[in-house]
Amino acid sequence: MSDSVCEGAEQHSAVTEAEVEALVRGICFKTGPPRRLGVEVEWLVRELRSPRRPVPPERLRAAYAALRTLPLRSALTVEPGGQLELSSPPAASLMECIGSVSADLAAVRALLGEAGLGLSGDGHDPWNPPRRFLREPRYDAMECYLDRTGPEGRSMMCSSASVQVCLDAGHEEPGPLGLGRRWWLAHHLGAVLLAAFAHSPLARGRPTGWRSTRQSLWAAMDPGRSSAPPLDGDPRASWARHVMDAPVMCVRAGTGPWRVPDGMSFRDWTRSADPPDRGDLDYHLTTLFPPVRPRGHLELRMIDAQPGDDGWIVPLAVTTALFDDPEAAEIAYRTVKPLAERTGSLPPPCNPLWVSAARDGLADPELHEVAVGCFAAAAEALPRIGATPRIQGAVAEFTDRYVARGRCPADDLLFRFHGKHARSGG
Repeated sequence: MSDSVCEGAEQHSAVTEAEVEALVRGICFKTGPPRRLGVEVEWLVRELRSPRRPVPPERLRAAYAALRTLPLRSALTVEPGGQLELSSPPAASLMECIGSVSADLAAVRALLGEAGLGLSGDGHDPWNPPRRFLREPRYDAMECYLDRTGPEGRSMMCSSASVQVCLDAGHEEPGPLGLGRRWWLAHHLGAVLLAAFAHSPLARGRPTGWRSTRQSLWAAMDPGRSSAPPLDGDPRASWARHVMDAPVMCVRAGTGPWRVPDGMSFRDWTRSADPPDRGDLDYHLTTLFPPVRPRGHLELRMIDAQPGDDGWIVPLAVTTALFDDPEAAEIAYRTVKPLAERTGSLPPPCNPLWVSAARDGLADPELHEVAVGCFAAAAEALPRIGATPRIQGAVAEFTDRYVARGRCPADDLLFRFHGKHARSGG
């Protein structure tokens, strides 16, 4: 959700190692009763008449200039490959969040439609290679850094899209809504959400072998940037160490290209002769891409973009119910707990549980069984958190079509792909 963790902070004085750890502990986990939520929805932009053809950059620029004139409640941003993102303001209820984002999306679609463009909810571009749209120093530096470990970074930057659910960090006290429980649950239930909503099995017109190609990219990238910290111990201390030991992606510059260090951690930088300032810390935090990112709230980043105009509503509703309704949160915790044995004590997204979720979706028997239990708990909780019959019906329809059958949206794309090639003799 469009909510800065560093608003109003002094940016220009150098920060010490101890100050950084204290700042990270303070700004990344803000506890209190769960009462606010948000969603960030990313979309690929398509030509309505030729959906497989990339939109020319000049058409995208004109469309985005027009979109910025709309009176939206959500923050509208553009990703490096030209993907469009709407980030909701923090909402006091599920229905408030759905209502504001739905209204904004309707306005965006109407304006894009006038230009012959539309939004596509694919977790990864099924047809085209990655192509940079934004040419800015930070994205030049990001591309340079990510290229050092392989081609996955460019695909992540330019070809992927997601539904990111944002939840309060939770109570300071223990219990189903406590910070420690929600942090643990996010990283284990996250594998179930990944499997249930996987929707990116194709790249460059061919199956990749993954239900979620998007998640496979994260797993293949630099683990210092895309992995979770160790999940044992205090979340604040663990995340602070992770931030300090993560490699610095780039050093910002007022003019000219940004410097891309080789092997310098943020801890190393604080110990150098030219240490970072608060603005450098704030930027460093935005360059870390774990499956669950603490930003004052918890940002769940493992869900692929979903098909259909309103497909994003189901993961938002299910996730909110399983985290913010105490009874459903307790059921989800007990249901998911056996999956921890499959992590091999490794953090996501590279442990065996997450790899299977990305590759197999709900074809994995254990993930299927757990998903059935969690979606049932969410369905019972939805009326308690104020979901309307329409939202309850959308979740029920998704459950019947996919979860009950051990399927995910990616399986629809694979069925159509294999059916088409069987008919054509390919």
